Amino acid sequence: MKTYKLGTSALLIAGCLWAGTALAHTPLCNCSDNGDGTVECEGGFSDGSSAAGVKMNVMDASGKVVLQGKMDKNSMFTFKKPAGKYSVQFDGGEGHQITIPGEKIN
Repeated sequence: MKTYKLGTSALLIAGCLWAGTALAHTPLCNCSDNGDGTVECEGGFSDGSSAAGVKMNVMDASGKVVLQGKMDKNSMFTFKKPAGKYSVQFDGGEGHQITIPGEKIN
């Protein structure tokens, strides 16, 4: 009986540790209007990981990608602000995407 309880406890502890690790990698991205016709985005992950190389998409109002790029070595992405409504997508892979509507970029 003790072996069963110990095994169950070990599984519960392992499950909690795994869940904490899975939740510790939340994508983060903030974009700002530079006031000169460009927008600059800075990204990263909640566990402190760099976003260097993360795909960035700028999309028009219909969701069509009008510009693609990647975060640079400093986890930054700068682009020319498109005319009309747009959004910016930080694409860190499945479950790690953030879409920021242009109207929320100041």
